[in-house]
Amino acid sequence: MANLPERLALTATLDLLVTQDLFAKEGELQLVPMQDAEIYYLPSMRLQKPADVLLGELIEGVPWRAEKVVVWGKSHPQPRLIAWFGDDGQSYTYSGIRLEPLPWTDVLLGIRRDVERTAETRFNSVLLNYYRDHNDSMGFHSDDEPELGLNPIIASLSLGEQRTFVLKHKSRRDLKSVKLPLASGSLLVMKGQTQRHWKHGIEKESRPCGPRVNLTFRRIFPRLRKNEKEKHVAD
Repeated sequence: MANLPERLALTATLDLLVTQDLFAKEGELQLVPMQDAEIYYLPSMRLQKPADVLLGELIEGVPWRAEKVVVWGKSHPQPRLIAWFGDDGQSYTYSGIRLEPLPWTDVLLGIRRDVERTAETRFNSVLLNYYRDHNDSMGFHSDDEPELGLNPIIASLSLGEQRTFVLKHKSRRDLKSVKLPLASGSLLVMKGQTQRHWKHGIEKESRPCGPRVNLTFRRIFPRLRKNEKEKHVAD
């Protein structure tokens, strides 16, 4: 994986401008220059179907769920719809929500093969987020649940409307926020200690915009979740 040339615009926050002409090789993930993180970006991933076709198939074919999350002890409706697919037994728990996996569909299996080929990583589950319009969003968080392992690899495929992915360092106030506009058909891969040091989110848009579906592929390790539960019982 090659290094992405630094092309940063510093404003009130740090905007990372990722454009097609920056890449040495087409179809190759590029390293985003950030401290305490290992993040790669590809603006247009090769897919078996056009991104707009996949978007329509997922919006119509996925049994979307409206959930509530627990934040600081209070329950709030999630400002987006979600769905969880994966291998048998790959359940996932975050923010008070426990998700049991739906079986892989042919569409999702095809997308998984494309993502695994590009990210050079095997995944056993995927969380889908459906942002219906500019009012839908995702609060700032880290994907650091025990069942994801110490240094999880998260591969995030975006389909539909471009939305801005914002990252904020957890402890270093001298590091400005990083903003990545995620284009339709783009792939973002987070690995290493990214989740330990950074949190990320998708903020609401001030202007009306169309739908977006985001697929975050990951690998669940049920044994790690079991060990964490046993540790809490012992404590």
